[in-house]
Amino acid sequence: MRAETETTIAAIQKSLALLAQRLDYDTAAHRLEEFNARVEDPTLWDDPANAQKLMRERQMLVDAMDSYHGIKQELSDNVELIELGEMEDDAGVVAEAEEALTALRAKAAEKELEALLNGEADGNDTFLEINAGAGGTESCDWANMLKRMYIRWAEKKGYKVELQSESQGEEVGIKSTALKISGPNAYGWLKSESGVHRLVRISPYDSAAKRHTSFSSVWVYPVVDDNIEIEVNPSDIRIDTYRSSGAGGQHVNTTDSAVRITHEPTGIVVTSSEKSQHQNRDIAMKALKSRLYQIELDRRNAAINEAHENKGDAGWGNQIRSYVLQPYQMVKDLRTRYETSDTSGVLDGDLDGLMAATLAMDVSGKSRAEATAED
Repeated sequence: MRAETETTIAAIQKSLALLAQRLDYDTAAHRLEEFNARVEDPTLWDDPANAQKLMRERQMLVDAMDSYHGIKQELSDNVELIELGEMEDDAGVVAEAEEALTALRAKAAEKELEALLNGEADGNDTFLEINAGAGGTESCDWANMLKRMYIRWAEKKGYKVELQSESQGEEVGIKSTALKISGPNAYGWLKSESGVHRLVRISPYDSAAKRHTSFSSVWVYPVVDDNIEIEVNPSDIRIDTYRSSGAGGQHVNTTDSAVRITHEPTGIVVTSSEKSQHQNRDIAMKALKSRLYQIELDRRNAAINEAHENKGDAGWGNQIRSYVLQPYQMVKDLRTRYETSDTSGVLDGDLDGLMAATLAMDVSGKSRAEATAED
């Protein structure tokens, strides 16, 4: 067996060991039996919120066990194929099995990273807000590009995306937008995107074809589960209704159905303008509770808290990532030093590499570049 193949096998085995540790494999089967017994309880759905939470936790356990067993079985099958091919001097079988192991290594590494999403709210759905910063029209266009990037990423993950509210730019793009992204570990993946994003390009709106720098901020908050109690004092909030803006024509709003809630003690403002006033109140209140819950999470996590306290304005000196389209092609995360020249891929939603580098750094305390240098 080639040394390169042995290295691939060792990497997969290492990922399997971490997956087993995160899964607490020795007790997994017993925990699944307990879940199944509770699911069969006829009184389970007397409390729908708790039942949904239980079903979600059970499914996460099932998915983790299936993933672990699937990778382990595929590893065993391909190792046997290589050994058989070598015994029979069949280079084609060996090459095919080695190619499968290379793909399996990438899959195992992805599942290993997903296993690191074990924070209190990592499994939750998430709210994602984008706000245009310094740069005027350019930044409004950049904010719209970021919106598309995250929607494309979510679609590739099979996540559901719902527009909560949006403010259009005066000429192009958007001033701000709020999205709800729903799917397994949506918050866990996207939380690394909070911060200021910087774009450098030749402006399509500049007749002199000069290079422009634009900024937009992205902030991510977990959707609060129904079983998480977040108390909001009615005297601390101000609720305003207003007429939401739209594209005009037959769909233009003619009633003050949009809702804005301001939380006076923190200054948090949330809006919703897509449905009826009653629904908008409910959506905005949930968004407010998610923001308040994020503040509580920040208090418990010193590193995240420091990052939010120092996030600053969406302008020079505060960015977490740079997207350079001219004079060269490069996306570079300034926290992890992870970089790629595939700018079109990133802007089309290929963000897993950037997110994975941040997840790995959160666990090891080192950037991927630092870890690679030590290796």
